Amino acid sequence: MIATKKGYSLLKTAGKAVTLGAAVLMALPIDALACTQVYVGPKVTDSGNVYVGRTEDYNPRHGKVFGIQEPRTNPTFTSDESNFSWTYTGTTHRHTYVRDLAGDWGGRHDAYSEAGTNDVGVSVSATLTTDYNGAMKAADPCGSEDQNNPSGIGEYTVTDVLLGCSSNAREGVKLLGSIIDAHGNYDCNQIIITDNSETWVFMQLSGHQWCAVNLTVAAPDQVSVNPNMGNLKFKVDLNDENVCIHSANLEKTAKDAGTATYFDAEKKQLDVATSYGNPNSGTGQYTRYAQGHAHFGDMLSKDNYVMGTQGVTKVHDTQLLFTPGKTGVTLMDSMKALCARGQGTGFDANTNNGFYSIGNNRNVEGHMFQIRQGMSADIATIQWENLSRVEFGLFVPSYSALLSEIDTNIYPTLDKFTDEHTGGSERNDSVAAAMDASNENGSLDYVIMDINTLAYNNRADLAKPVRMYLDALQKQLIAQQNVVDAVMQATPAAERTAFANAAHKQASAQAYAKTYGLLTEMRTWLKGDKSSAFVPSDWDANTNDTKVPIYYATVAVAPAITSISDSTTVKVDETVELKVEANIPDSVKGSDQFMSIEWFNKTTGAKVADADTVKVDTSKTGATEYYAIVTNTVSGKKTTSDTVTVTVEAQYKMEKAPTQVTQGKDANFVSEADFNKFVEVRVDDTVVDPSNYTAKSGSTDVTLKGSYTKTLAAGEHTLDIISNDGKARSKFTVVKASSQTTNAAKPSKKNAGHLPKTSDNTNVAVASAMGIAGIALSLVAVDRKRKNN
Repeated sequence: MIATKKGYSLLKTAGKAVTLGAAVLMALPIDALACTQVYVGPKVTDSGNVYVGRTEDYNPRHGKVFGIQEPRTNPTFTSDESNFSWTYTGTTHRHTYVRDLAGDWGGRHDAYSEAGTNDVGVSVSATLTTDYNGAMKAADPCGSEDQNNPSGIGEYTVTDVLLGCSSNAREGVKLLGSIIDAHGNYDCNQIIITDNSETWVFMQLSGHQWCAVNLTVAAPDQVSVNPNMGNLKFKVDLNDENVCIHSANLEKTAKDAGTATYFDAEKKQLDVATSYGNPNSGTGQYTRYAQGHAHFGDMLSKDNYVMGTQGVTKVHDTQLLFTPGKTGVTLMDSMKALCARGQGTGFDANTNNGFYSIGNNRNVEGHMFQIRQGMSADIATIQWENLSRVEFGLFVPSYSALLSEIDTNIYPTLDKFTDEHTGGSERNDSVAAAMDASNENGSLDYVIMDINTLAYNNRADLAKPVRMYLDALQKQLIAQQNVVDAVMQATPAAERTAFANAAHKQASAQAYAKTYGLLTEMRTWLKGDKSSAFVPSDWDANTNDTKVPIYYATVAVAPAITSISDSTTVKVDETVELKVEANIPDSVKGSDQFMSIEWFNKTTGAKVADADTVKVDTSKTGATEYYAIVTNTVSGKKTTSDTVTVTVEAQYKMEKAPTQVTQGKDANFVSEADFNKFVEVRVDDTVVDPSNYTAKSGSTDVTLKGSYTKTLAAGEHTLDIISNDGKARSKFTVVKASSQTTNAAKPSKKNAGHLPKTSDNTNVAVASAMGIAGIALSLVAVDRKRKNN
């Protein structure tokens, strides 16, 4: 048991601990060691993830410190609870921790690390205090039983050892087993050790005995809720090391104690839990056991438990693992298990004040590890950490395997965490202390602690609106974590630590801002006349969500440019406005407010605007390139647009230009531009091959050849004479040649040899006159001949 910790802060005097006597220990409440551990197998979750979590119960206003343990070389691990001492040879892993305040342990910084992940992806959820039966206590007592010379490894040290010295979960199991073999157990505990491949539950059973079960193999489709019970039965093959690893004398010790119990008549399958565990766990434990099963849809049958006035007094068949009554268990469901109070069941602590519950006012920390099996070890596990009490708390995510720095304003370090805000005693859930903002230390731990103190002690007025608001924030964090995770998975390994640090800092800052705002309004409401119901000002009753969301995913993404002005050609002094449109693709409403946009002249490098639009200088001819940079001011990530070219041209007059051009006829156009600036000719914005026109000086004199105009369709056209600094433009209409001309060009065969050329209108007239005269002369000749005859 962890009686030393439980007595230590109780009997602190002027910062010093006094010896805890047996009479005081006996006076501690039966549930003083209350913690609850949860495991959810991958085959019952909605995502295929594994969820592992725990709450630590101690005192209502007991502070905890979230931090990072840097690697150490050849460290010696010791305990302030026992004479345990063990030296590791080599350099330890960096890891996260959730420790007790230094002031609780005479200035020591290494007490009760509880939960964390190391830099190779091993996570530890610890520790869940359990118990053993009287016969086992006599046969193989834990080191804590000898108050004069306590010994063995216990909760004080075990997490630091495992995280500092294990490269994978299985290695951690064997390491802890070997240390117990050599040094013994200080107390009885259950610990979960996990990585991206395996999840193990490790049981410290007695003074020198231990057993670990591979839940990945034994229970992928089951759930476990353990409320400090050492008698939860499990049936596995103890001889298959892939399923179970245990101390060499596990069965022998039970036989020697006279407690060996078997699942089969042949006595081949040892019932470890019954052989070692205390058969009577107590009302607080049994009630939480029933609440945990109910939360996952596995209501205990009425013939399996006995109900008393203070809760469940006995459960006849206690199991470590069970099949839930529902599938598709979500991360939120698993988090909620850590603050379950039996709502809506016969075990409801909200309607039965005497019932103890999983979510209670003595929680001091809660965590949930989200483990994605098979993923890269550095990002496989997300540590969702809820500092202080869980019922009215908020889990903040981190890639704790990568985390190398934290915001020490929100998470004060062990040597900076001041505890004046706790109040007169951490055992007293002081509303006065929670209302006093004068001695806050800026930590998220105290903010969550104060929210819980006020909501718990004003349950009728505050519990529902506060929990509703916090649930909305939690759902936002979970949803936005999916966006963050997609970016993390695509991030190169060398850049992941920086991203993990930035993401955790943003999530923590947003969580602190929202929760502190809530706390401030709770204090104000409690100081007022309370004439109207408490509703957070950030709450939107129409959407059942916050008015302003948490901006966590915003830190993960670069802006996305959705449109930008096309390149353009304009006249001198013509107005041109370039515009870029972008957004922050984080799926969070309102995050576009965190964009900044700058326009730059690519040629000079000068910034020309701090806005999404820019009016560019068109006073001089020439081509200028521009581009925009859009910055996410939360993440610092930038996106650069494509280049936009603005060409400013001089507009030359067309000194000569026909309005009508006949197909097949030459057409002459003259631009006022100097001929030495001439570049090309365009008709209908298409460059004309130089063989189809002539160009000469005289300003710039261009003649389209008839062979070219013959190819132009009848109708309107444009012609541009392009100079190197501008152009002259003219519109003209192409017409077909006249119908008369067309017929003359195609004479009949009968008269073909006698008609003049169709290209000479004068000759046609002469020929016609001569024809008429010839006819007249012939008639005169005929008449004369008739008279002569």
